[in-house]
Amino acid sequence: SWLAIALLSAVAACAVVLVTLHLRYPELRWDWSSIDTDDVDFPASFVWGTATAAHQVEGGMPANNWTWWEEQTDKRGRPRIHGGARSGAAVEHFSRYGDDIRRMRDELGVESYRFSVAWSRIEPEEGRFDRAALDHYSRVIDTLLEAGITPMVTLHHFTHPLWFEQKGSFEYKQNLDHFVRFSREVFSQYADRVPRWCTHNEPGPFAVMGWGLGAFPPGVRSPSRFVRVLANLMHSHDRVTRSLKAMPHGDSVEIGLVKNIFQFEPWRRWNPLHWGLARVLEDVYNDSILGYLRTGTFRVRVPGVRYSEKISDGPAPGDFVGLNYYSHLLVTPFTSTEPPFETFARPGDIKVDMPYCIYPEGFYRALKQIAQVGKPIYITENGLPDDRDDRRAHWIKTYTYAMSRAMAEGVDVRGYHYWSLLDNFEWAEGWDPRFGLFGVDYDTQERTLRQGAQPFVELVRKTRAKRDGTQETSA
Repeated sequence: SWLAIALLSAVAACAVVLVTLHLRYPELRWDWSSIDTDDVDFPASFVWGTATAAHQVEGGMPANNWTWWEEQTDKRGRPRIHGGARSGAAVEHFSRYGDDIRRMRDELGVESYRFSVAWSRIEPEEGRFDRAALDHYSRVIDTLLEAGITPMVTLHHFTHPLWFEQKGSFEYKQNLDHFVRFSREVFSQYADRVPRWCTHNEPGPFAVMGWGLGAFPPGVRSPSRFVRVLANLMHSHDRVTRSLKAMPHGDSVEIGLVKNIFQFEPWRRWNPLHWGLARVLEDVYNDSILGYLRTGTFRVRVPGVRYSEKISDGPAPGDFVGLNYYSHLLVTPFTSTEPPFETFARPGDIKVDMPYCIYPEGFYRALKQIAQVGKPIYITENGLPDDRDDRRAHWIKTYTYAMSRAMAEGVDVRGYHYWSLLDNFEWAEGWDPRFGLFGVDYDTQERTLRQGAQPFVELVRKTRAKRDGTQETSA
């Protein structure tokens, strides 16, 4: 009958679509039993480093969007931060930075440190810049340089002053003037000593978690407002980059945007609903921002909202692109959109202490994907929460192997910053996740280099030895 024919035709069409999706978006898996993860090679010029963010490590933070958020509760009266945690004294990096820098030099051997400056310290009141705060970060920079470590400054890493939050922060385009002014002030103070600058850290998670899922401040769940914030962050990167490039030292520094990539995969690869959600999330979270960086035009589609705007003439301004990569996410229409988020895993996957798994193949895929932007790449974050320290060495060896493999195939990666230098306050997850190469006793603030960090230390040592040998040969 015609009805049976119609049903068979629909099933056939659906099967064709699913097969096409399988072929176009494969979930790469390597046979690790046949791979020697020590078979890696990095050029003598490769930069090894580590990273932190001010709010997570400094302690004693002046009023900002996160100090406010830490006091809030959700609609059920539950604390916004896991366990009701507060950042508080954090790990006292503000006062202990000298010792922490010595540890970077003596125990890790790294030569780059990515850190953020706290806008709420530097401009605690609108239009008033705090001289003591500016001098503090100047001392941090000088201490790094004296230790032979190159500073890499992030201007916005999720936090900003409470007065800026109360104006609506990045939801309103007119507020970008405040961030440009702050960025120019910081740049004028440090550009003679800081060769690499990041404008925004992870605009995708910042916008999604704050205005999409409501799990970060300001706690909004609105597709239209989320899209507006994301578009304004692209405008912000454009304006700040062009403004700083026009300032003294602007032509001698590198400036870039930090993009986080999580691949979104269908939990059931033969389920069209799972595929549909995965492709929507991939477009919103990854393709929209990468498309802007590549073309200067920001396009995004979410249910009920379509947005397209030409922001930059040609590709987005900048000298490099930063990549933060952790894992991929397996999604289903029934995935929780509120904390605690659920971990979906394939058989044999190794889970970490947050809702994702070890997936180094995804790092390789992300490098290939972000290489299409056409700019040099710095890995600005890569690491895992591992309280037992029984997966960290495996992570480092497999992820750096994946990076080396991508580089051997032509991907232009200039450096790698492990996340994180220290255990720290992990945003809405509070104090439980342990990301640090150095474990921190939160009662005594004692730092201890973890055994799982040794493969990273060895990679740094080998690269520096290669450089020293090259220098000796050329001499």
